[in-house]
Amino acid sequence: MPSFFFAPSTPPASSTKLFAFIRVIRGSLSLPFMQDQLSALLDKAAAEFPALNARPEFETAKARYVGPHGELTALMKQMGALPKEQKPIAGKLINEAKGRLQVHLDAALARIAAAELAAQLGPAIDPTLPSIDAGPGTRHPLTLVREEMCRILRKVGFTIADGPEVETEYYCFDALNTPVHHPARDEKDTFYFPANARFGNVSKKVPTEKYLLRTHTSSVQIRTMLKGSPPIRIVSPGRVYRRDTTDATHSANFHQLECLYADKGVTVRDLKALLDYIFASLLGKDTKTRFRPHYFGYTEPSFEVDLTATHLPKVKKPWIEIGGCGMVDPTVFAEVGYDPEVWTGYAFGMGLERLAMLLYGIDDIRYFYQNDLRFLKQFA
Repeated sequence: MPSFFFAPSTPPASSTKLFAFIRVIRGSLSLPFMQDQLSALLDKAAAEFPALNARPEFETAKARYVGPHGELTALMKQMGALPKEQKPIAGKLINEAKGRLQVHLDAALARIAAAELAAQLGPAIDPTLPSIDAGPGTRHPLTLVREEMCRILRKVGFTIADGPEVETEYYCFDALNTPVHHPARDEKDTFYFPANARFGNVSKKVPTEKYLLRTHTSSVQIRTMLKGSPPIRIVSPGRVYRRDTTDATHSANFHQLECLYADKGVTVRDLKALLDYIFASLLGKDTKTRFRPHYFGYTEPSFEVDLTATHLPKVKKPWIEIGGCGMVDPTVFAEVGYDPEVWTGYAFGMGLERLAMLLYGIDDIRYFYQNDLRFLKQFA
């Protein structure tokens, strides 16, 4: 009778797991056998993982070893067939094998990740070589307007004066005839520092006064007048701070330019003539100005300044408010030691952002602060 069962003389390589399974079924699984299987697995991993060059290959190989149906996982499942006294030793062997296998996995993944990063970075760069020319730099539009305004004013005798952005109440309010109950001094409108704040380079005129971020550059006028006698003719551009909600036309920090002229016989006519000259030089000869009565604590009389410049882009109104001005109040002169019976003067101020928006046709003040090269390169 023919036999339907036969055994090949040499078992195929793919039958390793089958023979291991048969050993388990027969109850012949032993600790030495498991140790041999673990050693063979680690030897194979040590040869295979260094040859992997791509992340998909790595993930496939990882699943083949430690995945749900991986070779190491299969060996771990065979621990249940071992005698009870051999299970702790087998567990230790498997844990050691897992640790050594993890070293191979980590090394292969780090090598692949480094190769991916190198591919993204491109060829190595010699840092000693000169950099590629990125093109000429540009000045910020606010810088352009500030320097142009200062150039125009220098032509008629004004000099540039500067002062600290951190100020005290005296220089920012008291000396400018701004009483304690004035809304500008409220904490809702002004950035005050804590009472215990100290600044070594900004001294207090009154020991009990507070430090604040200046709300205008008029404080520079006070500091300049306290340092010297008239005649004085200064322009003070700089950054100022107010508690404004940011929108298309307002910002909590912006830039002002203020002028002061103190001398004998200065009149409103001199003030009007200077403003006509400034705006005609900056915006074109067709620009005209007018005064509207207003109130400022440090000038009397005081005016709002309007200008007409329909020849400029995006100017739709016949008159646009551009700043404030007036004759210096005698109280201010008396505070700094000038005799108001002898000296007179005018002062005016305006926002540089407002001027730049008119000059360049910009409709949102926030563009100035976003550092967007697409915007800034337009002023090259």
